[in-house]
Amino acid sequence: MVSVRKFFREASFAAPATLFLGLIFAVPLVGIVLMSLQKSNNGGDFTIAAYNKIVTTPLFLRVVYTTLEISVGATFCALLLAYPVAYFLATQPPRRRALFMIFVLIPFWTSSLVKAFSFMVLLGQTGIVNQMLELVGIPPVKLLFNRIGVFAGMSHYLVPFFVFPILASLQSQPPELARAAAIMGAGKLRIFLRVTLPLSMPGVIAGALLVFTISLSFYVIPALLGGRKDMMIANLVDFYAREVLDWPMASAVAVVLIGVAVAASVALSKVRGGGSMLEGRSH
Repeated sequence: MVSVRKFFREASFAAPATLFLGLIFAVPLVGIVLMSLQKSNNGGDFTIAAYNKIVTTPLFLRVVYTTLEISVGATFCALLLAYPVAYFLATQPPRRRALFMIFVLIPFWTSSLVKAFSFMVLLGQTGIVNQMLELVGIPPVKLLFNRIGVFAGMSHYLVPFFVFPILASLQSQPPELARAAAIMGAGKLRIFLRVTLPLSMPGVIAGALLVFTISLSFYVIPALLGGRKDMMIANLVDFYAREVLDWPMASAVAVVLIGVAVAASVALSKVRGGGSMLEGRSH
């Protein structure tokens, strides 16, 4: 009896947050699912016509392929940028590491819209990058309104999400393993390739799934920095909701996007270290 009272007393502390999330997330989500099953914007009989249209429409299949292609590419670019940063942070003393981690978190302090416009200034035809290329005799390169601009903008936003899982995995490695390998005659490169890198793979995989899940729902950066061939699923939701005014179709596309994100999150929970990330625990 005492344990039941304790449970309800502790659960009451979570009631305001649960009610708040239910009102701003769960209720609208149920509304989107119901809208996706309606025949028209004004309601009518329930139908799966929108989902049938998704499966049979070449535009949607092409957008899904583009979304997966961009998400995988941005995840790979973010990994190439994040791993050296995480490795450098793992080798620093705690106080200095905390200072450097502030620079890693800087992208979080600026909105995606502002950063996208900043990339326009940086990567434009007369931007800073092309001006530097002209100084060394290289003609201007088209870096905006194509896949390069999308990868640059998304990677800049996604790197912090990759750094922390890899850093946690690197810090959990016993330093005695590297010292033992060095005593046995292995060089620094061999120690990294045979000891450090394989042991950090759980952090790499967890970070890749996390970044890939976030990439699926990108909207602002592909819309501002990408071209016509870089439309993602979130842009397709906006297309059906604001331009075509087909809300059941927009809702069905949104439900499919949520389903893909949930599937990626389930995969993340199965990876070593990924479950603790979803639960908010550190390694």
